[in-house]
Amino acid sequence: MHIHLDPVGGLAGDMFLAAVLHAWPEMEEPVFSAMRTAGLPKDWSVEAVAGSSAGITGMRVKITGDAGHHHHATGSFRQIKERLQAAGLASGVLARAIAIFQLLAEAEGEIHGKPIDQVHFHEIADWDSIADIVGAAAAIEAIGASGWSVGDLPMGAGTVMTAHGRLPVPAPATALLLRGYRLVDDGLPGERVTPTGAAILAHLEATQTDPIQTGRRPGGRLARTGHGLGTRELKGAPNMVRLLAFDDAAPRPTGDGRRVTEVGVISFEVDDQTPEDLAAGIEHLRASHGVLDVVQSTVTGKKGRIAISLRLLCRVEEIEPVIEACFVQTTTIGLRWRIEQRVELAREDVEIEVTGLRLGAKTVARPGANVTTKVDMDAVARQTGTQAERARLRRAVEGHDDDAN
Repeated sequence: MHIHLDPVGGLAGDMFLAAVLHAWPEMEEPVFSAMRTAGLPKDWSVEAVAGSSAGITGMRVKITGDAGHHHHATGSFRQIKERLQAAGLASGVLARAIAIFQLLAEAEGEIHGKPIDQVHFHEIADWDSIADIVGAAAAIEAIGASGWSVGDLPMGAGTVMTAHGRLPVPAPATALLLRGYRLVDDGLPGERVTPTGAAILAHLEATQTDPIQTGRRPGGRLARTGHGLGTRELKGAPNMVRLLAFDDAAPRPTGDGRRVTEVGVISFEVDDQTPEDLAAGIEHLRASHGVLDVVQSTVTGKKGRIAISLRLLCRVEEIEPVIEACFVQTTTIGLRWRIEQRVELAREDVEIEVTGLRLGAKTVARPGANVTTKVDMDAVARQTGTQAERARLRRAVEGHDDDAN
């Protein structure tokens, strides 16, 4: 399963957790149990509450304690880690919770010039923030997604009050955690991504699709959706993060043994690279991860120049690295790409015996209940020495094919 997050209003720990629980309400009990196990005081309550923001319904996670007697957790990374290690959390949840806290500690340590064990948390040392992180860790572990992605992150505007005084948003630790992510100014003020939200995102190693390169968002069969609502209202937009959970892309059967899949098609022409160097580059492209095939042909380009036209087929999820490889291995300064659907006949890799030889082959189910066999040419070449021998062996394979039908 792949999960995509749309941070319409922003991203905070409680918003992330609320989006998950809105999509998977059956997770509420085990997630809240993990929060309790981490040490949330008995007089603190945690609940998932239905609500709305700008007319969009969703879920809020509320963690509240006795207003007259706040319970504060110890504030250093070392102390919080020791507390979590002694709490009895499941190993996967514990590892994720500590990893998220470590990302926060590394960001704070870089800002203040301290080793991470000496970092003292301020805004996230209270029980509500610790519970958010442990709850997020439990939810992430339970989902077991194969990948995460996120849309453009709102930058926000103005300032936020911190233990170090009033600072511009995003706060320094948040900005460090968001390095490499694309932030946009949507004109709405306030702190839009919190340090906890940024740390969860960094822990997920969520990717961002660059619309300039591919223009495609992650997709597939949409299995679940969730809206995690924030605590304040925004003017002109719902304060929510939307979660979209997609089943991992799989071949779609057509009912007759065929399957429909998607494939990336990349094409370009080269007219200024020497033949021997281009040949070497094409071999590198054929060996590139995700490349399914490379076809080349000779064409006449602008000004009557002879050029080589290249067309690559690749897995959809590998389009960006394959495009990068094309620019690295050839002299082209531009290319075209698209996503196409393809229909594949049902096939099976087999081993056949022909004239006393065992050869690798592929059987293909063709229309009309016709099954054909194609022997592996490399296997034929290893067993023969001349063109005549190869031709005789291929004819023998064709006879084997007739017998099979």
